[in-house]
Amino acid sequence: MTPILYSFRRCPYAMRARLAVAASGQQVELREILLRDKAPAFLETSPSATVPCLQVADDVIDESLDVMKWALGQSDPEGWLNMPAAGHDLIAEADGPFKKALDRTKYASRYPDANPEDQRIQAHAFLHRLNNQLTTPFLFGETPNLADMAILPFVRQFAFIDKARFDTENWPNLSRWLESFLVSDRFQSIMAKYPKWVEGDAPTLFPE
Repeated sequence: MTPILYSFRRCPYAMRARLAVAASGQQVELREILLRDKAPAFLETSPSATVPCLQVADDVIDESLDVMKWALGQSDPEGWLNMPAAGHDLIAEADGPFKKALDRTKYASRYPDANPEDQRIQAHAFLHRLNNQLTTPFLFGETPNLADMAILPFVRQFAFIDKARFDTENWPNLSRWLESFLVSDRFQSIMAKYPKWVEGDAPTLFPE
């Protein structure tokens, strides 16, 4: 049975799952979900009702980082898992404090007790650390690994809160890293648009 990946194109968690699946070459059946109109089969499968959600036979993987590790565990031709322990620490900080500050900057109306400018300052502190880390093309050398691809979708999300403002900041390495990602064939390939999946649709295989 082909694994089934429930996804949503613009979700950064789903993006990073698709990035790892594409890098692994492991083919899945992609089912595009609308978050405002979730398919019953998806709700029956995903314990959290969030994307990405990967169904592999009778198992369900409901966390994006776990989906990445599953895919790369099948095949890792680009060596994304060859990463120092510091990479896991960066991912944890991105998924924790940075994402918290990102959400409170981007969706300020949802968090009336949080000052969005204070949250932006907190996010910027992490981004400046990434900038200082990026003395090579990627976080830990000349080629990308799990940390790069797990974190970049969220840096992209933060940047486009106010791209003009982001571009004025003094983080040249970070800006180069993000821009090279945005124009890469890999990113373009995982951002193809798919129609909303409906029960009974012919399977959409990803990567094609």
